[in-house]
Amino acid sequence: MMHIALLGNPNTGKTSLFNNLTGSYEYVGNWSGVTVEKKVGALKNKTGQLIDLPGIYTLNPLSKDEGVVSNFFLHDSFDGIVNIVDASQLERNLVLTLQLLEFGKPIILGLNMTDVAKSRGIYVNEQKLSAALHVPVVPIVARTGQGCKLLNEQLLSLQSKKQAPLVLDYGVALEKGIAQLIADMPQELTEHLPPRWLALQFFEGNKNVWEHLSVFMTDDALAKIYEETERNVQKEENADTLSQRIYRVRRTYIQAIVEQAVDQQTAGAATLTDRIDAIVTNKVFGLPIFLLCMLLLFKLTFDWLGTPLSDLLDAFFSGPLTDGLAFVLGKAGASSFIQSLVLDGIVAGVGGVLVFMPQIFILFFFISLLEDSGYMARVALVMDKIMESVGLNGKVFIPMIIGFGCNVPGIMAARTIEQPKERLLTILLTPLMSCSARLPVYALFVGAFFVEYQTIVVFSLYLLGIAMALLLAKLFSMTILKEEQSVFVIELPPYRLPQSKALFRSTWDKGKGFIKKAGTFIFGGSVIIWLLTYAGPQGLNVDMDNSFLAAIGGWVAPLLAPLGFGTWQAGAALITGFLAKEVVVSSMNIIYHVPDVDSLQGLMATEFTPLSAFTFMVFVLLYVPCLATVGTIRKETGSAKWTYFSIVYALILAYSLSFIIYQGGKLLGF
Repeated sequence: MMHIALLGNPNTGKTSLFNNLTGSYEYVGNWSGVTVEKKVGALKNKTGQLIDLPGIYTLNPLSKDEGVVSNFFLHDSFDGIVNIVDASQLERNLVLTLQLLEFGKPIILGLNMTDVAKSRGIYVNEQKLSAALHVPVVPIVARTGQGCKLLNEQLLSLQSKKQAPLVLDYGVALEKGIAQLIADMPQELTEHLPPRWLALQFFEGNKNVWEHLSVFMTDDALAKIYEETERNVQKEENADTLSQRIYRVRRTYIQAIVEQAVDQQTAGAATLTDRIDAIVTNKVFGLPIFLLCMLLLFKLTFDWLGTPLSDLLDAFFSGPLTDGLAFVLGKAGASSFIQSLVLDGIVAGVGGVLVFMPQIFILFFFISLLEDSGYMARVALVMDKIMESVGLNGKVFIPMIIGFGCNVPGIMAARTIEQPKERLLTILLTPLMSCSARLPVYALFVGAFFVEYQTIVVFSLYLLGIAMALLLAKLFSMTILKEEQSVFVIELPPYRLPQSKALFRSTWDKGKGFIKKAGTFIFGGSVIIWLLTYAGPQGLNVDMDNSFLAAIGGWVAPLLAPLGFGTWQAGAALITGFLAKEVVVSSMNIIYHVPDVDSLQGLMATEFTPLSAFTFMVFVLLYVPCLATVGTIRKETGSAKWTYFSIVYALILAYSLSFIIYQGGKLLGF
């Protein structure tokens, strides 16, 4: 069975090509030691597996996540490479291609986005490109699947094909250093890896290769040969560094290839992408357009689509499902304890959260739509000026956007940020982004108190989370996390109409975590919460106000009184919310013992006022991150100190701001 590595620059259509060549993931996990997803799929022609490697510009990694690819080449066995390149950005993409050719594995080049290239007046002659690189070149449009069948057929030849490593002349001084390093390499190292490729990566500054070589050679010997070669190159080749010399030689070679294979005609009118970018990345209109998009997203999520669908689901849970389970349990002769556990505990707790599933999936669908269309990269660009004013750059906003779905992958996405203190700051602030787990809490309260203004209220909570993150970023970057300013570089992919299959798959990948959580955390939490309401110091089947849960909630209730919700019910719900924010709604369903969401919302109107309801939502937005997020912060920072700090500062912020809003609102007569 063949094992084929799929490689390419970011935003070249690699994921679309993977989906076209495989159809589905056979395995999804993580690469060892990092949070980057490892995706392996079975090829449609049943000849082997395709390994989807992270998008990179060069084999020399800038971040730990990018080091996955270098480590794959150093430690994993594979038979060939599919290198996808963007025909409209061929010169830049070929930098990685040359590094792959120097490795010496059989390669097929997937020439993607030929349609985009032609619209820009760029015509690539794939026959000439193939002849220049000595590898098969297949023109494709990965987004639509055009050419992918031919590429799949070409894969059959990879296993039997032999590919000689590309050898470029890097000049007398550098070639001498390469030869010396190769001569010093032990045989056990060169048996499995091409020595010239190792030497070039070493001189290019690849830290992963240096670490690998240091297993077989001393650091002193490696440092000596590196410094000596660099001195000779600087003296003879008029280059500042070894990596610059290597880059210049490759660049000259690439330019010669492009000159042969590419016909660059004068582009006509501005492309659609250029025309759209002139508006959506405009200094004046960019931010209002982003806010308008978010407002429209919440309008669809709550008013136009989400709420009617949730009402239908709620009617099913409170009607046919509950009645059916009650009938089955009665016929089975279940005890009143079991019946109450299932109906009042599990169905009320889990069902009370699942009724908000339509809103969550609609939110994920439109976030995926914005991502796949190419707009999300523009949001980072639009936010760069604002982020720069608080000591960060626009790239930091990408993990925060991901945090709107779930804080855990948002925190993981901070791994792509090169500057250590900037990365830490992103990890600490991403939990302030309003994730989908808070959405059921918002939906419950806005449906009870702000029926006419649901979208505006929820939108204001998302904006509040962003505003608090920016304010704290400024505070932390001026005090505890002072850092050097980093440079913001981001590639803006062309706008594309998302493919329905990829869009629904992306939505499902994001949303299935919510369903999984309902079957684990929320299910377990609902059982525990119900048991705490069923038992008390006086025994079992006690009155709710005399239960253990009432006692636990009663301990914190006095502290919450200045915030407008000083009841044991609110206190207990917030404590259980540490497991997962959705459990706040599960707790309330169980505590108030109501058949459906409408009844719960009606009961909430007697326990809260509109002001205290809004304050409660603000508190849920900002207070301690959930258990999974805390665990991820601990793993990503590797520090108990910063983990505790993230919990404490969030709790102080939530309490202080909720106090100001509630007490200020009372003074203003709300």
